Amino acid sequence: MQALVLEQSEGETLASVKTLTTHDLPPGDVVVDIDWSGLNYKDALAITGKGKIIRQFPMVPGIDFAGKVHYSEDPRFHSGQEVLLTGWGVGENHWGGLAEQARVKGDWLVPMPAGLDGRKAMIIGTAGLTAMLCVMALEEGGITPESGEVVVTGASGGVGSTAVALLNALGYQVAAVSGRESTHEYLRRLGAKEILPRSAFNGDARPLEKQRWAGAVDTAGDKVLASVLAQMNYSGVVAACGLAGGFALPTTVMPFILRNVRLQGVDSVSTPAPRRLEAWKRLIKVLPETFYQQATHEVPLTEAAESASKLLNNEVTGRTLVKVR
Repeated sequence: MQALVLEQSEGETLASVKTLTTHDLPPGDVVVDIDWSGLNYKDALAITGKGKIIRQFPMVPGIDFAGKVHYSEDPRFHSGQEVLLTGWGVGENHWGGLAEQARVKGDWLVPMPAGLDGRKAMIIGTAGLTAMLCVMALEEGGITPESGEVVVTGASGGVGSTAVALLNALGYQVAAVSGRESTHEYLRRLGAKEILPRSAFNGDARPLEKQRWAGAVDTAGDKVLASVLAQMNYSGVVAACGLAGGFALPTTVMPFILRNVRLQGVDSVSTPAPRRLEAWKRLIKVLPETFYQQATHEVPLTEAAESASKLLNNEVTGRTLVKVR
């Protein structure tokens, strides 16, 4: 089988497609023949070595994949069954989806939901699952379309673009924050009613700014998140799921105690199975069919490493889909 293998030499991460066998795979009770994977921000950091994602080499990256069961010791899964996987440390500390086969724990797998196939599942991928969990967090915080505008930062990325499409489909007025003018038409097609430059959120925010947003989905962190918090309406909710702009948070308690703002962290790596299934069912129901054509850039496994560099250099819009087979 072919796999993208990360190795380390003199402190540098080297990525190359190599031929492996099933015997090389790490322990697990289900072997999956992988058809599709994707490139996420975390994958790009791992492949380029620009983030301390991988601590044990060699490693096959890829935090999500979709395919068919090749062999299973888990009674919940059978040969030929379509499955998908996102999270659980796969592609970080357990060999992941950028390979023609993976051996994983059955607990990590989700049977392919009705209405999806492998390709569509990976167009959604970890990014889409995270976006849906963010939308669910806003809903659970009481934010409805009647509450007011919702802002999405990092809107041209995988999580952000899916969040824009989901929120628009659910009837919310969406403002998209993007650093690239070339993405504006794409974001409008996804449903953004307003597009704001990232530079408007990169400065040092005052503890409180003019109230503007009922809800927010933040993929950036750092000064961008601090600016968003300062602009939230009374009883607003921010779903924070990323740190593309940094992991610091230079803010004060004032938005929280004077405006009753809620900052809700959103994790998709270790989300319990019932909530995962709920999120996948919502994704199938809410995402319009046009999303699958608009939000995808497809590459073969041999171009995954090059695409990872492009993703980090902000040269990619939407979701990068990897055709493994």
